[in-house]
Amino acid sequence: MVTTTTTQDTAAEQQVRSVIDAVYEAWAAHDADAFVAHYAPDATAALPGSFRDGRERIRAAMAAGFEGPLKGSTIRDEVHSVRFLGESRDAAVVLARSTVVLAGETDVPDDRWVRVTWALERTGDDGWLVVAYHNCAD
Repeated sequence: MVTTTTTQDTAAEQQVRSVIDAVYEAWAAHDADAFVAHYAPDATAALPGSFRDGRERIRAAMAAGFEGPLKGSTIRDEVHSVRFLGESRDAAVVLARSTVVLAGETDVPDDRWVRVTWALERTGDDGWLVVAYHNCAD
């Protein structure tokens, strides 16, 4: 199967990447409300030892993290691919590698990097929402 990239795909990829950028900008600002602003109401987040079902639970977990162990932290993220699904191209899967940089850190141990899968759904001409996030050990 040959996959072709269209001008629409290029614009959509920029939109998808800007959603992920906005999520991580909210992380840097430690703003849990802004963090979930691009999440669907029924979004899920699956992380080792944790499953968050719904935007409000994700927001609450991030708010607690920003006040606790994630205070002052940032993210390093390397997007490896953005793939669009189906004929309508209204769903995207993003594969990335990322790590949390804790307050005061400049280097991050290799064992703290994770593989990340984002699933996003197009909600309109320019809108995308995160419907699922998953990470696991690298």
